[in-house]
Amino acid sequence: NLHCYLILCFLSSYILPAPEKVLDSFIKMVKSGEIFEDIYISYIRVLKGFFISTLVAFALAMIRIVLPKWSDYYEGIVQFLKNVPPLSLISLLILWFGIGETTKIGIIVLTAFFPIYLNTVKGFVSCDKKLLEVGEIYGYSKVGSFFKIRLPYAISDILVGMRIGLGYSWRAIISAEMIAASAGLGH
Repeated sequence: NLHCYLILCFLSSYILPAPEKVLDSFIKMVKSGEIFEDIYISYIRVLKGFFISTLVAFALAMIRIVLPKWSDYYEGIVQFLKNVPPLSLISLLILWFGIGETTKIGIIVLTAFFPIYLNTVKGFVSCDKKLLEVGEIYGYSKVGSFFKIRLPYAISDILVGMRIGLGYSWRAIISAEMIAASAGLGH
């Protein structure tokens, strides 16, 4: 049965169009400018989702370090959701937000959030204890120590998380736009 399905995939141009047909469609889209409009729309969606993910991830990681008792309220949820594939939540997001921009951006936020959050926390937690002791000697508060010692120390980990999150965002937008989108690279 699988053998017959594979043969149908190669024979049916609806399931798997010929490379010439794909190239012709691409050339038509370039000539009409439609591809550039789709790239722009996807770019804006990715930027919105990535920006929201970065802000939320940084804020939660900062709260986890500066106010560690507050993290008890959300850390369990974050650790649970970390193991759920974001694309599996598409149907829930559609039920909650409908088939619109919010759902597409929500998928990007869920996809990009975890690498950014985990790398940011790793950077903050792995700060050299001797540097923190020097901050205590200078009389830095927890917030002062955070901004003057932990943040500069963690910037490389934060940037790594952002780079990974941005890559995940681009992968997620293709899947998000396949669900009832009229514009963008995935449609």
